[in-house]
This record gives sequence, C-alpha cells and structure tokens, in this order.
Amino acid sequence: MDSLIALLTDPAAWLALLTLVVMEVVLGIDNLVFVALVSNKLPEEMRKKGRAIGLGLALGLRLVLLSTLVVIVGLTKPVLTLYGHAFSWRDLILLAGGLFLVWKATSEIHQSVEHRDEATGDDDGLRRPIGFVSAIVQILILDLVFSIDSILTAVGMTDQLPIMAAAVIIAVLLMLVASGPLAAFIHKNPTIVMLALGFLLMIGMALIAEGGGFHVPKGYIYAAMAFSAFVEGLNMLARRRRRGVRNAHD
Repeated sequence: MDSLIALLTDPAAWLALLTLVVMEVVLGIDNLVFVALVSNKLPEEMRKKGRAIGLGLALGLRLVLLSTLVVIVGLTKPVLTLYGHAFSWRDLILLAGGLFLVWKATSEIHQSVEHRDEATGDDDGLRRPIGFVSAIVQILILDLVFSIDSILTAVGMTDQLPIMAAAVIIAVLLMLVASGPLAAFIHKNPTIVMLALGFLLMIGMALIAEGGGFHVPKGYIYAAMAFSAFVEGLNMLARRRRRGVRNAHD
C-alpha cells in the first residue's frame, strides 16, 4: 500500500503514465481500424455490441498478458532457426498476424472490386453482413497480435506494473469512445473503406517484415497513413463541392 501511495505522488510516475497512454493509443490505431471495418460488416443492430466486445477482449488480453510478464518477455527468445535467421515466438506471432491481415485486406479488396454495383457505385461486397461469431473471432486474432506488441512496448518503457495496467485500461477506454464515430465515418464513406483496407495491407506487410527481422519504424507507417488520409480528405472536399455546384445548377 505504501509503495502504491509513493507511486501516486511521484511526478515521474505520472509522466511515465501519460507517455505510455499516448504510445498505447498510437499503437492501438491499427487495432481500431480493423475493429471498425469488421464491425461495419455486422448487421446494424449488432455493430455497437461487436465493437464493445472486440475492444473488451483487447483489454482483457492485455491485462492477462501483463499478469504473465515473465512469459511475455520470454517470447523474444529464439525458438527456431531457418536459413541462418533465429525466430522467436513473438516473431512467429507477428508473421502469422501479418499474413492474416494481408489475406483479410486482399480478400476484402477483391470482394469490393468483384461485387461493385456499376449502376450505383456502391460497394455491396463490403456492406454484406457477416456472422457475429466470425467477426469476434477475427477481432480476437488481431487483438492477440497487437496486444503482445503493445505489452512488449510497455515493458520497454517502465518496470512498474500498476502504471502499465493503468495505461492499458485508459488507452482501451479511449479507443472504445473513438470506435463508434470512426466506424460511422467509415460506413458513410465507401472510399474511406478502401483506404482503410490499404492501411491494413500496409500494416500486415510491416508485421511480416518485423517478424522476419526487418524493423520498420512506426513513424514511417503513421506518416504514410496520415498523408493518405489528408489526400483522401481533399478528394472528399472536392467531391462535395462538385456535388454542391451540380445541385445549384439543377
């Protein structure tokens, strides 16, 4: 109890918490985009529940992993060597998660192209509902990958378990608040769906590279995502102005 009180009154602990929350939120963007895309394929009345359960599972996984830090840290030890390169369990999990993301994004893009309604331009393939259990399983798979990466980042920034747990809880709660507006925005803008799938494809390739021993700085990935979102924002603004001009002429 005394150690907890000392932690609460330590400015350095609060700074570490703030820094870690920011890091967890940034690292959670990938997870959030995936949850929004998958939940949007659920029937409308089940989407909010799907997002809540998906992010709740993310929180539960992170807290469980925090309680087994010794095991998590051990995941970075080599367990397999192929062609002169040593792979740890973390590498293998990142490879599997990356391959899953690439497969998921590619299949969704293919479905969108094949099932696009030429008359209306609607992406019927992306709006086709999926089963609730299927959505939760997909979210759970990616939750596991992102949770391990998140916890390993937290371990590298502080050795205080209460700070790590508090940061994880705050970050997931913030993601839960943001998931609704993000999912609604993606649902109303089909071109944003394709952009988000492109993000997932890029993230999947980055996970594969990371698992293969090639470190890709996260800053490059997020900078590319931000620039792409900025360009798409300009396109949306241009389409809105053209639509306004056409309506004025009509």
